[in-house]
Amino acid sequence: MAVDVPSLLTKTKDQLDELFTSAEAGPIPDGKAKGTALIAPGSSISDELAQIVKLFVWQGKTFDAAAGVLRNRISAFGLNAIVAEVYLGKSLLDEKPCVVLDYSKTSLVAKWIRDEIRLVSPHLYLGRVYWDNKAILHFALEVE
Repeated sequence: MAVDVPSLLTKTKDQLDELFTSAEAGPIPDGKAKGTALIAPGSSISDELAQIVKLFVWQGKTFDAAAGVLRNRISAFGLNAIVAEVYLGKSLLDEKPCVVLDYSKTSLVAKWIRDEIRLVSPHLYLGRVYWDNKAILHFALEVE
């Protein structure tokens, strides 16, 4: 079965973790990536919650692979804010390679956040958000 955002929205947290564990890191993305928050994964309201987040809070990330940084596109206006360092590293989940999105040195408001992404389909990354090294959320990134 092909992995796409609609299929990710139907998966449970455990299924998303299993997919993340089975995926390769993939290259560091470059350019715009459309984001989808995977809130309440596998529930009947997952898609609706993702649409609300996309409309009002977070639209995705813009990567500069050569510089090793990204900016999140936030608010209804898609402002580029909240910078992170981007590099290949070991996942907190399984210690296998992943692309790390590290806010600890670049953001006062998000310094406790670490994202990890892995390529699950061409141009599609599955991500995990950690707050103070505790997994709290999944998300998808569709690289344009």
